[in-house]
Amino acid sequence: MKKLVLFLTIIFMTMSYGQEIKQIPQINVNGEGKVKVAPDQVCISATVETKGTNVKEVKKQNDEKIDAVLKFIKKMNIPTADFKTKQVALNPQYDYDKKKTNYNATQTIEIVLKDLTKYDEVMEGLVQQGINRLDRVTFESSKIKQYETEARKLAIKDAKAKAEDYVSVLGQKVGKAITISDNTQVYHPQPMYATMRMKESSDAMGASNETLAIGEIDITANVSVSFILD
Repeated sequence: MKKLVLFLTIIFMTMSYGQEIKQIPQINVNGEGKVKVAPDQVCISATVETKGTNVKEVKKQNDEKIDAVLKFIKKMNIPTADFKTKQVALNPQYDYDKKKTNYNATQTIEIVLKDLTKYDEVMEGLVQQGINRLDRVTFESSKIKQYETEARKLAIKDAKAKAEDYVSVLGQKVGKAITISDNTQVYHPQPMYATMRMKESSDAMGASNETLAIGEIDITANVSVSFILD
């Protein structure tokens, strides 16, 4: 009997608590904060890809091209900490029609170029030294964390301003925030040819002779906020 009384008491308290929470007047709004900044660095992911029927020769050619690429990068006075080998692969590919095995060697170098005035020269030089595939070119800001913080603060201010607009005609005031959800997604601009495969000819990067209009990075924060109404 005592257990039954205790059980009913807990159920009653839980129901009362739930009803009390539901009765709290509140408003749910979304807020957006946006900061526009000019990129001050670019991340380049570039690959040397070599194919052939002789595995030793394929690897040798690939290594020689990578060696030339690394020497060029150092010649451009890019700090050692700003470039690294990202991926190395040597794979057999069997041709069922010709009944023979070909080999595909790839090495990927990732470079963070912090002097954008060197961009065209670096891109042209990479291709001339053997790079024949650009996997990714992303323009970034070295102060991204700082700008993300600014965007989040602006998003919260925007949410509160919206809430105040809605309740101003009701004679109520916006109180404390009770829940905040971050719905932010970060986007980095990329040039159109960032993922294209290039020819090995010297004119493969003709587009890189032109100055890119990279514009600005939109750093946007989106939040959902629930405010108590006083």
